[in-house]
Amino acid sequence: MTVVDAVSSAGAGDAVAPAADAAGQPPAAGNGQTVCVTGAAGYIASWLVKLLLEKGYTVKGTVRNPDDPKNAHLKALDGAAERLFLCKADLLDFDAICRAVEGCQGVFHTASPVTDDPEQMVEPAVRGTEYVIRAAAEAGTVRRVVFTSSIGAVTMDPNRGPDVVVDESCWSDLDFCKKTRNWYCYGKAVAEQAAWDAARQRGVDLVVVNPVLVVGPLLQPTVNASIAHILKYLDGSARTFANAVQAYVDVRDVAAAHLLVFEAPAASGRHLCADRVLHREDVVRILAKLFPEYPVPTRYAAS
Repeated sequence: MTVVDAVSSAGAGDAVAPAADAAGQPPAAGNGQTVCVTGAAGYIASWLVKLLLEKGYTVKGTVRNPDDPKNAHLKALDGAAERLFLCKADLLDFDAICRAVEGCQGVFHTASPVTDDPEQMVEPAVRGTEYVIRAAAEAGTVRRVVFTSSIGAVTMDPNRGPDVVVDESCWSDLDFCKKTRNWYCYGKAVAEQAAWDAARQRGVDLVVVNPVLVVGPLLQPTVNASIAHILKYLDGSARTFANAVQAYVDVRDVAAAHLLVFEAPAASGRHLCADRVLHREDVVRILAKLFPEYPVPTRYAAS
């Protein structure tokens, strides 16, 4: 068992089955369909590509450079040689996005611009999202777009009392995000709002997945931000832990959620994706038990 397995769910075994079709039969997974996954080499996207290939889909995945060694894990997936096509595309290159989406029945928009300046990621994220929705509308074959958002687009609201149940109707307060310079949550909320606006304007069937902090095994060779949240307790960079709780979800469950909301005809709106809430003390205890040779912190951070 890995540390990320230990603080996540047991897998996707509890996911509900897709809705039945008009004849009362569940839709055949894949069934000769072609789908596009933007940012295919990413953490969630890699597991989604793996799941789609296992289910019989043909996948067109957008990456910056198909020949980059960091994409080798995708090419090694079962079924990749026959049904995975890596497309060179930048989110801000509309023509390239159109080529990737062409002939697809579904689009999974998981990509988000990467920049050293978080404040500068907002405008490209919005424009890239609008391009994907527009490309899906113009393709003429796309049945549904599934957009990967975040819990960050939902929870950041200082005016929400502790007794309020947070659900899919909740949105982060943009002014509060800007005031606190929380550009990640601001960007996620603005990009999701742009997706909804563009989908309404262009008549695109859009469904959104809003996962909490995603953990679980890595397929890609690089460490992403959510896994860094765990690794900091092992590499000595975090000497204390916060007196706080965190919601977690397994990356494999997130991938399954994307596929379920694509396949289920009745799926609509936003879908929070969470498994369990753990106190940071529980997290470090799990880590210390699994990896006693590492410098796992043992005390709370000063309040």
